[in-house]
Parts: sequence; structure tokens; C-alpha cells
Amino acid sequence: MLIFDEDGQERLKQATIVIAGAGGLGSPVAVYCAAAGIGRIVLIDKDTVDLSNLNRQILHSTPDIGRRKVISAEEKLQALNPDIEVVAIHETIDAGNIGDLVGDADGIVDAMDNYPIRFLLNQTALSKGIPLFHGAIRGFHGQATTIVPGETPCLSCIFPHAPPKEVFPVVGVTPGIIGMIQAGEVIKYLTGTGTLLAGRLLLWDGLNSRTEEITVAANPHCEVCGSPQKE
Repeated sequence: MLIFDEDGQERLKQATIVIAGAGGLGSPVAVYCAAAGIGRIVLIDKDTVDLSNLNRQILHSTPDIGRRKVISAEEKLQALNPDIEVVAIHETIDAGNIGDLVGDADGIVDAMDNYPIRFLLNQTALSKGIPLFHGAIRGFHGQATTIVPGETPCLSCIFPHAPPKEVFPVVGVTPGIIGMIQAGEVIKYLTGTGTLLAGRLLLWDGLNSRTEEITVAANPHCEVCGSPQKE
């Protein structure tokens, strides 16, 4: 049974998706978006490949150490699917450039590792009226949700304050799982297939191989989205 038809595949071909981050989460998201045939993938990352990345950042390998992540990733994705366009942007995302970097994309994938930039992505998605596909990881644990402006709570509704910044080891399989969930959300959104993680926060507990789901609601006092669902 087909999940989506030729029209759905054409929607993928005509779409532009921005992936913020070419590391642990960005790698599997980009691989499966490219394999699915999303026509234009914009990768944004300022970092270079480090040996410590290789346990989880599957777009990069030992010969890539010291290279720009976006260039390493671009090569792998174009080899995987030469019929798509991959735009590699070696730049730090900030409030001054985020609007131009996203441009007229159809969606933004949050594959970052810090909440200040995530909140910028959230604000940009809201201002442009496009979805934000959020993912985050910590050790064996991860989370994902899809934010659709005007329909769901925004990231600031769900997380009014950024969690304390931590440095922690990440088990490679965790970003693989969460990244694939994010890629699945992107594909479903673009093709109009299935049910999105809209208004739901999926939690992955890799230590016990369990998923939980939390229903999230718009905050009527949210300063970012103005809560389209407020009374």
C-alpha cells in the first residue's frame, strides 16, 4: 500500500527545508530528507568536524576531521541523491541573519544543541508562518514535537525558560532515533500524510526502550506566539 502518491512525491521535490545544525540530529534528518527526495535542503552550521563527533554524526567520518561540517555533509547528501539541491551555509545563526538564512523555506528543522538558538528558530517559524520540527537529546533520552503556527503551542509555550546548559555525553543511537522522527514529521507535513506531533511532545527513554507522550497546550500569556488558542 502506498503511503503517498506521485503528487506527494512531487510536493517533496518542490519543497525547501532548512536544517539548523549538521551534527548529531542534523545528520539523520538530512540523510532521510535527501533519500525521500526533498528537492532543496539548506544546511546551516558553523562548526568543523571533530573526532569526538564521530560516534553520532553519521554524515561525517575520519577523513572529514577538521573540515567544515556543512561541506562534508553536502558531499554525502549529493552522493546519496544527485537529483536534489543541497545548500551548505557555514555561518553562525543569530537574530540578525536568521530571517535571510531561512528565506522562503517550507519548514525549519531544529537540530541545534542550545535553547537560545532554538527560540530564535521558533520566532522565525512563527513570523514566516511555517512549521518548526523540534528535536533535542540528552544521553539516552530525547524529545520531539512539531510546531505549526496558528494551530499548536509554540516552543516558548512548551519551554517558557531555557533549561540550564549542560555538557553531557550523547549515545549515538539517540540522535539517530530522534532525527528519524523529525524527518518523518517533515515528510508527513509536506505530503499531507498521517498525523503530526502537533500539540504533543514525544519523549524517548532509550535506557528502558519506552516512549511517552505529553499533550501540550498554548500558553495564553506567551509573549512569542500571542497564543492563537487563548480564550
